[in-house]
Amino acid sequence: MERIEIERQNSADSGAYLATGASGTEAGKLTWTLRDGARDAQHTIVPSHMRGHGIAARLVDALIEDARREGFTIIPSCSYVAAQFERHPEWADLRA
Repeated sequence: MERIEIERQNSADSGAYLATGASGTEAGKLTWTLRDGARDAQHTIVPSHMRGHGIAARLVDALIEDARREGFTIIPSCSYVAAQFERHPEWADLRA
């Protein structure tokens, strides 16, 4: 598995976390929109040939890190993000 980099692209009311491989290939993304002052994590997408390498988890981890650092909460509309919140009760304070 090649090295994966996570890039953040944010505007005032929406954004994405993009995972790219060393060769520049897209390895996945997590998208969000601002809703009632919280970031609504709507979709986590990893191409089928890239699944099983922990990429989606790394995308969610980046979102969680930013929430801790920047002080926002998260609405886990995406089923994968919701499942990660269930697996990590220590994130409960970040759930909107």
